[in-house]
Amino acid sequence: MKYHSKLVSLMLVMVMAFGGFAIQAQEEGVTLNLSRFFGVCDDEYGGFTDIEAASGECGIVTTLINNFNATNDAGITVVVQGTEWGAYYDQLNATFAGGNAPDIAVMHRTRLIDYTSRNLVIPVGEAFEMAGIDVTDFPQPALDAVSVDGEVFGLPFDLHTLLWHVNADIMAEAGLVDEDGTPIMPGSPEELLEHAAMVQEATGMDYIAMDATQFPLGVRAVFAMIWQQGGDLLNEDRTAADINNEVGLNALNTMNSLFEGGFANATYDYASSQEAFINGETAILINGTWVVDFYTEQAEDESATLTNYVVSDFPTLFDQPATWSDTHMWAVTNAVQDDPAKLEAAMTFLSFINDNNIHWARTGHVAVRNSVLESEEYQSLPRRDEYVGTADIAFAFPQVLRYQTMEDILAEEFQAVWLTGKSPEDALASAESRINDILVVR
Repeated sequence: MKYHSKLVSLMLVMVMAFGGFAIQAQEEGVTLNLSRFFGVCDDEYGGFTDIEAASGECGIVTTLINNFNATNDAGITVVVQGTEWGAYYDQLNATFAGGNAPDIAVMHRTRLIDYTSRNLVIPVGEAFEMAGIDVTDFPQPALDAVSVDGEVFGLPFDLHTLLWHVNADIMAEAGLVDEDGTPIMPGSPEELLEHAAMVQEATGMDYIAMDATQFPLGVRAVFAMIWQQGGDLLNEDRTAADINNEVGLNALNTMNSLFEGGFANATYDYASSQEAFINGETAILINGTWVVDFYTEQAEDESATLTNYVVSDFPTLFDQPATWSDTHMWAVTNAVQDDPAKLEAAMTFLSFINDNNIHWARTGHVAVRNSVLESEEYQSLPRRDEYVGTADIAFAFPQVLRYQTMEDILAEEFQAVWLTGKSPEDALASAESRINDILVVR
């Protein structure tokens, strides 16, 4: 990808913007259109500006934007084009196709290259420098997540991973806690099934729950088991899938054994799996960092069934620790590249977001600034010591075009194993063939 001519134009715009030529536009007020997911919670947080009192992904991101609108002295107004996660990228793509793209858009690391490859988002490294956003404060994985071909295209917002959320009371009833009451996690596929049988025999409860039908959390757990064996989802040069092998079969068989053994419910979607955990119907829930603060609040509610909540890194079932991860980021679109006032406003807003990274981390996500990660405030957040190692074992899908189509294929094939009885061997062979057909198209 060649961005030289666009970068020259962008640098001229930035020199004008940050050199003071956009002052009149700022005085008149600039409106930034922003697209994001994270849900809609205007009933509770529509006019809320107290960042420290907000909780949950939707509550915190809504309050951050409200606070910025209320307190920035540059006359900037951020208007949110919010939507639910499942439809987000389809709607975002429609705005680009219709010529009404937002100025700033939240996106995932795994989706970034689909937009840089079409010049729909712009490089922002030089703009960050002029705006005082220090990219050297980003941990290397966070900087890599927002970079393509050595250029920075976004502001990292978090690192999010799969965790095991644990009902320690159920684990204790099954004898699966140590002397300190800490739940004991399995260390092999065989031990996984042993623990599952112990929970079922002692309590009658499921050992583990996950979204196995809707969002691909169970599928991403299989990814983690592939990485734990030293494998990957694509070959080294990313020209072909690399899952139809012993490593992939071990991982898929391990996950499917939980369903076949009656230790997990293969029909759960996101809501029902979470409800089962909160209601004390399963010992463990596979879900992400984004729910740590929510489950902590649930456990502190005296009327709740979940009272003894513990977080664990994804356990090492094979040769090396690994868990699935991705990164949320804020990207600046090509809608602002010829507008000095909007570019300056976008940098002002992103500086604000970067300065408040600690508050987004309260959701449970891992912060993406070294200065925040090293702070006492971050390290004293609830339960951080229970999954302090998750960033060190985080793996991600290779950065490649059409990632979502590939993950959708893997979800279809893997879910067919536990939902329709398709053999793991056939599922892996079919998934690899279908992904290879996609990778042929460049």
